[in-house]
Amino acid sequence: MPADPLSIREAWSRIPSPGSAETGFERFTGKRMERILATVVAIGSAVLGAQALIAALTTMSRADAPHLAILLVVYVPLAAMLLACLLGRGVRTASGVFAIAYVLALAAWPIVVDPTSRAAADQPWIFFLVNVGVVAAMLAFPLRLQFAWAVGMPFVYGYVRLVQGEFSREFWVTTAFDVSFTLILGIVIISLGWMFRFVAAGVDDARGRAVASYAAAAAAAAAEEERVAMSALMHDSVLAALIAAERAEGERARDLAVAMAREALTRLANTEAGVAQEGSDEPVGTAQVVVELRRALSELGADALIEEIGGIGLIPGRAARALVLAARQALGNSVAHAGGRGLHIVAEGRGDEGIVVTISDTGPGFDLDAIGADRLGIRASIFARMAGVAGTAEIVSGEQGTTVTLGWERS
Repeated sequence: MPADPLSIREAWSRIPSPGSAETGFERFTGKRMERILATVVAIGSAVLGAQALIAALTTMSRADAPHLAILLVVYVPLAAMLLACLLGRGVRTASGVFAIAYVLALAAWPIVVDPTSRAAADQPWIFFLVNVGVVAAMLAFPLRLQFAWAVGMPFVYGYVRLVQGEFSREFWVTTAFDVSFTLILGIVIISLGWMFRFVAAGVDDARGRAVASYAAAAAAAAAEEERVAMSALMHDSVLAALIAAERAEGERARDLAVAMAREALTRLANTEAGVAQEGSDEPVGTAQVVVELRRALSELGADALIEEIGGIGLIPGRAARALVLAARQALGNSVAHAGGRGLHIVAEGRGDEGIVVTISDTGPGFDLDAIGADRLGIRASIFARMAGVAGTAEIVSGEQGTTVTLGWERS
């Protein structure tokens, strides 16, 4: 059973055109640096975590429930952080959870685990993960909190170590050495992470400025080229046509002035498309017009439902070029202002009589009378262009969408 054309049109109107998607500037180097840091942290943390786990399993007894609870509090967030770093997703959240969980577990160590149950001279397994907590803070927190973790974590470790040794004199020297070493290493880790991120941000900013500068230069060059072309056309074609019209006295002179004005309008409208010459006037059919419209859609990055109906439809080459260029402008307006929503093109061939192209969308529409006189996208590129080849152009716009009808028919 054939599908209802109205249903197809309704379904198509709900699909936004890819050309309407807006993409921002991607900070490629910064994202790549974060991925590298996460991978390096995952490898180093896995090695230290494995060492600490082996030490924990060899020293923990089966009935040591508080020790087992500390082990789970530390290693469950650690495993989640390693998995997030390897997958590249949720790194900040998982790292932040481990950094906080480890500090709490380290601070609670002398309370939950009885230090007299094992030799005080032996460092418990939880002390092996001090720097892992620092790198987790580097991945998760802002710079100030990173340094706070790097400075505070060694002192928490030192306090817990002294409590384990009951603040005896022999523990002060070794603990001071361990705290100093851990403090320096933590600050170096945070500083390296900050340096790498700063360099990556500088590269991204430089790339963004270079792209913006190039785009501005290209736009300025294009504007200057268009200004020169418009000035030449105004001087050579439009001004000559106006002078001829002003001096026309007889019927033949007026016909000549009309022809010159038509030619000037066509060249003026074709300037923005880079058409240097009018080319051949060999007949062009509907199929070729549809091919040009498909090419225009591809260049705009838009999708549209295209229908070719009626007969072959043959029109002069100059009229076909004007028709295609006017249709390109209408398609560009639809993509720019309506997001290309519901874009639908119908090319109707009327044999030797001509071709009619209808372009419609389901965008918000606009008020044609409210367009400023200095905006030439519709007046020059559509109306003037079609008038220059004795064609017709009609635009109907409202809340239900916009329909542009372009046609060329033999008199």
